[in-house]
Amino acid sequence: MTKDITHILDGWEYDPAKVSARWINGEDGGTKIQLRLDLGLFQMEPDGRPDGQRPRGYPTLLDYYLTLERTSRGRPFPKLDEEACAELQQEAVQYYYRYLALYALRNYEGVIRDTKHNMMVAELVERHASDEELAWEFLQFFPYMRMMNARAQADQFTADDRSEFEMAVLALEQGLADIRSFWQKHDDAEYEADITTDEEEVLEDLLEELRQRKPKSQSERLKEDLQRAIASENYEKAATLRDALRRMEKKDVKPHRQDVS
Repeated sequence: MTKDITHILDGWEYDPAKVSARWINGEDGGTKIQLRLDLGLFQMEPDGRPDGQRPRGYPTLLDYYLTLERTSRGRPFPKLDEEACAELQQEAVQYYYRYLALYALRNYEGVIRDTKHNMMVAELVERHASDEELAWEFLQFFPYMRMMNARAQADQFTADDRSEFEMAVLALEQGLADIRSFWQKHDDAEYEADITTDEEEVLEDLLEELRQRKPKSQSERLKEDLQRAIASENYEKAATLRDALRRMEKKDVKPHRQDVS
């Protein structure tokens, strides 16, 4: 059997302008994710560690260290040195490639799960790294991870006909707030409050796009019709629209209950 992967890549050209990924059926009967790269491809498991390994008998290294942290029972937690951080970084990189592939495949739930995993890795290292430089090797990517997490949440809320635009807006706004809080906490010399980072710009653009896509309520449509009627000096129509708005507003106002003592 040939080990040459050229036949696997036939018809699947690498495009540097976009992330190309696909689902395949593995020889073990399970579903796999393939991510096209310039020199070939990555093949990943859809759940658990992307490489399918169980480090130290746990689903992930993160699970191992979190279990160790929970069971330490007041004993000092061992500092994460360069070797430990390198292992965690290798795991985080695997998750990074998988959430890129999952986003291209519009599997937003998987993106949310995998970005959360990597943010938890960064938080773990921040708590236990042997020095601040090692911690920053992970923390510097928090804004990007949080942006992708918020983006996937918003896309998940607006992915079908039952779009929940308010929840999508809330997810993007919370992502923005978390990124800004991160920079304020770490007081990075290159960050200034009046400068928008790339991650913030992505979420702000998505917010604007979402607000434009959001269906208008009946009240909003009536108000726009009223403004147009006034602008065109169609006062009879304006009066009719104004009355309709008042009736609608009265229906929305619920009477207060008075407790009888």
